[in-house]
Amino acid sequence: MEKVLEGIRVLDLTRVLAGPFCTMMLGDLGALVIKIETPDKGDDFRATGPFIKGESVGFMSLNRNKKSITLNLQSEKGKEIFKKLVPHFDVVVENFRPGVMKKLGLEYKVLKELNPRIVYASVSGFGQTGPYAFKAAYDFIISGYSGIMSLCAHPGGEPTRIGIGLVDIVAGLFTALGILSALRAREIYGQGQMVDISMLDCMISLMENPIARYFVTGVNPQPPGNQHPFMAPMGVFPTQAGCIIIAVGNQTLWESFCRAIDREDLFSHPSFSTNTDRIKNLTELRAVLGEILRTKPLGEWMEIFDRGGIPCGPLNTVDKAINDPQVRHRNMILDVNHPVAGQIKLCGLPVKISGFSDTIGAPPPMIGEHTYSVLREFLGFKDQEIQKLKADQII
Repeated sequence: MEKVLEGIRVLDLTRVLAGPFCTMMLGDLGALVIKIETPDKGDDFRATGPFIKGESVGFMSLNRNKKSITLNLQSEKGKEIFKKLVPHFDVVVENFRPGVMKKLGLEYKVLKELNPRIVYASVSGFGQTGPYAFKAAYDFIISGYSGIMSLCAHPGGEPTRIGIGLVDIVAGLFTALGILSALRAREIYGQGQMVDISMLDCMISLMENPIARYFVTGVNPQPPGNQHPFMAPMGVFPTQAGCIIIAVGNQTLWESFCRAIDREDLFSHPSFSTNTDRIKNLTELRAVLGEILRTKPLGEWMEIFDRGGIPCGPLNTVDKAINDPQVRHRNMILDVNHPVAGQIKLCGLPVKISGFSDTIGAPPPMIGEHTYSVLREFLGFKDQEIQKLKADQII
């Protein structure tokens, strides 16, 4: 079954996380993604553990549905080959530090001369402009710059990094959105565009609510821990067995919740009758609810709250999350056969589009696995020419 981006061709110069996540999404949606790696070691993530039979789990988790070729862009011949590929493609994606592509002579203004319809996307720590444009950055660094890390703590506790590479992943998603928008603009105006994505910009956009609150109050938002700053009760509570997360987001839900726990007397309790009261008296409220919720196990409370339409859920560990029946039903854990690692499990495609498949078409590639076929198909190279390129360490 065809996919929505069938026919779109992508040259992928990205490595590690933000860029590869973006191009993986494009590949999952049907684009032909040609991943260009350095001949000596490939994507840096290939050297990052853990490993299955020598293959990096991190790399495999981000590079399915791609073809890998090796090409030495430090060499003149390598640059020449890259330039010859550009007219055959719709998109170029890179996540080098600003200035690297210009130094290579492969920046947007050069590539658009070769292909005026090319969409060129760059994702970097701080973007292509501004006082920090050339500054090095990682996910962790941007967490600090954006202010989001200041909110990741329990009240009075030490700020902590987010437990996943969220900054990189969000930047990858925004890059994919930018690429799709630029492709649409190309349909209308007939020419390509440059997409400039800053990881810091992306995280500032996610901070819209705390930033809006600061502008209104002039007070820095404080870390809420597991409690919502403006709604109660909303948080994590121990039960007789396991922890439950409840989210009582309005007054109607509060009344339903009180009925579900058989405490309708809390409706008119002077400390809890309104959301404002509950926020003001949160410590007292948590003590009352904590005592009640410890009387039954997690599963029993889940059934009770689900019947009452009250948002609730378990505090899952990874092993429980991946085996959740809803996750499995939605094809979010899929088996893929890798040529070396064997059968591996990868996260599925979260974008479900009616009439199109959400399966994983191809496993993550071995380094340079498709070099010969790509050079033959797109540039008409003969085997003898390709072998000389290999001998000259161009590929």
